[in-house]
Amino acid sequence: MKESFGHLPTGEECFLYTISCGAVTACVTDCGASLVKLLVPDSRGRLDDIVLGYDSCEGYLSGDGYIGGTIGRSANRIKGSGFVLGGKTYSMTPNEGPNNLHSGPDSYNTRLWKLISHTGDAVTLELRSPDGDQGFPGNALIRVTYRLDASGALHLIYDAVSDRDTVFNLTNHSYFNLAGHRRTDRAMDQLLSLPGRFFTPADAQGIPTGEKRSVEGTPMDFRTPKPIGRDIAEDYEPLHLQGGYDHNWEVFCNPCAQLSDPESGRTMSVSTDCPGIQFYAGNFLNADGKEGVHYGKRSGIALETQFYPDSIHHPEWPQPITGAGTQYHTETVYRFTW
Repeated sequence: MKESFGHLPTGEECFLYTISCGAVTACVTDCGASLVKLLVPDSRGRLDDIVLGYDSCEGYLSGDGYIGGTIGRSANRIKGSGFVLGGKTYSMTPNEGPNNLHSGPDSYNTRLWKLISHTGDAVTLELRSPDGDQGFPGNALIRVTYRLDASGALHLIYDAVSDRDTVFNLTNHSYFNLAGHRRTDRAMDQLLSLPGRFFTPADAQGIPTGEKRSVEGTPMDFRTPKPIGRDIAEDYEPLHLQGGYDHNWEVFCNPCAQLSDPESGRTMSVSTDCPGIQFYAGNFLNADGKEGVHYGKRSGIALETQFYPDSIHHPEWPQPITGAGTQYHTETVYRFTW
């Protein structure tokens, strides 16, 4: 199904595309290639929408928190809003103090993507990013596919190519609340597990220090499932600096994360071929969302698969560099049971 989803300031119309497979239904808009709705049954078979979102494209253009959007060319933070590649320095627009977050103010999640295909269970959207766009080198062609399968999984598939060496580090910024997006009081009660043995501490500006710190004996240890809110206010410097959880964990194995809501019976596992996963507990959310729901602090959580933040400045870490003419391809799977 395809339906109108509002208009951009240019007058261009945005659309909402519905896909379904088995018991799961997703709605995706070409505004920011954003996930708007994700309907999943609970243990009694009752459907609820488990992602935060907006009622129209206008919300995605002006709203808070990058809700649901496709982020690129480089997700997360780049220190000093610049980097060196191939001996040349590239400058980006600072949009978080002196640093760059999610590639700057003209981010992919506020752009109109082109529809490539739409079937009953999948939708593919495309964006052309010219050389110098956001400060990155190379003319880039980027595609994202949302696909549902009969096992209850949502696949997010990213493909990109550039005519020059460039940075590709694409992710999705959906916020999940397995109790249903209206149940903003329940997000911190849900159980999270992260098998990662280490996380990357960051400074007060969210820039990794370069340390890979063991989670052992810290509030960052989610190797055994625990309520998200249990340790979030602990007197632990990494938590204090970020106002709660907003950190990168290693992807040690797959699933690399699992979220569950005991009351509804819904469980979501995350698998990826990316080296890292950023867990953000919505510490600074403040948005008027769909169906009249206000999303305040910690109304949902993001589990963003990606390269480590600021990895371009840490050559010892996995690097987000894709060579000219080389295909960038990555896939993340959110699998649901109930």
